[in-house]
Amino acid sequence: MVTLADVARKANVSKMTVSRVINHPEKVTDELKELVFNAMNELNYTPNVAAKALANNRTQVIKMVILEEMDTTEPYYMNLLMGISKELDKNQYSLQLVTENSFDIGQSDGYIITGMRDKDYEWIGQIDKPVVLFGENRYGHDFVDTDNMQGTTLSTEHAIEKGYERLVFIGIDVKETFEFSREAGYINTMQKAQRIPEIYRFDNRSRYTTAFIEENFATFEKNTCFICSSDRLALGIERGLLHKGASIPQDYGVVGYDGVFLDQIAYPQLTTIKQPVIEMGKSCAKMLLNKLEQKGAPQGNLFFEPELIVRESSSR
Repeated sequence: MVTLADVARKANVSKMTVSRVINHPEKVTDELKELVFNAMNELNYTPNVAAKALANNRTQVIKMVILEEMDTTEPYYMNLLMGISKELDKNQYSLQLVTENSFDIGQSDGYIITGMRDKDYEWIGQIDKPVVLFGENRYGHDFVDTDNMQGTTLSTEHAIEKGYERLVFIGIDVKETFEFSREAGYINTMQKAQRIPEIYRFDNRSRYTTAFIEENFATFEKNTCFICSSDRLALGIERGLLHKGASIPQDYGVVGYDGVFLDQIAYPQLTTIKQPVIEMGKSCAKMLLNKLEQKGAPQGNLFFEPELIVRESSSR
């Protein structure tokens, strides 16, 4: 069996240097890394992950907790999990998906949590291991998210630029920070344009917004654009308008938020605010691993820039 000492002799460096290259490559020069990695490849040496974990008192397991209902028809969380798992895999960590009721069963080194609601922050604050949240919050927890306010600012400005006279915000019926930020982006932009905000809120299910449009279609005159807080809500708006024989985007515009698959299968294809979910997932993992290395030191907040993707539902 090839040992650490064999690699050190092959690379003509100390065992400590080889160990540092394997465990803390950011602290080693590129030249040394190249020497050691070449020696490892030539000797077909693979680091013993179990031994490394034991030496560092680590399990090499990160738990992911999703606290809201997952819809199997939408790959939003699949993209997030993909990003997290890719980054963890690079660092020889495994990802374990758990539920709220089983999050503390079995060992792990830390948690990435998403789908939080106000009632969850009390027990999240009691977790005795490093935690990073996917989603902005006002309780001081480290998090990664999109700049939600900027996102709806972009969508509202786009609708104004396209000449829609009435802009209606369709929000998610939750009293959470991300939703407050999205509504604020819409409200601030409307006030800046000297227009009166108009807001309706629903559970994040397309059937509710479809029913809303079908029941209230007569109250929405032509030249109205619906600024939505999710692609799922926007999909329901489109369905309701089409059921009523409305013309999209000539008479009615629809703008979503998320940009993860639903915007592309919608008809017409949705203009949306795209979140780089895979990259955001990678950053969640990086932030948590940094927190582990720094013995739980706070990491702060990381906002990603949203991107307006213009498609058929608003391109008049």
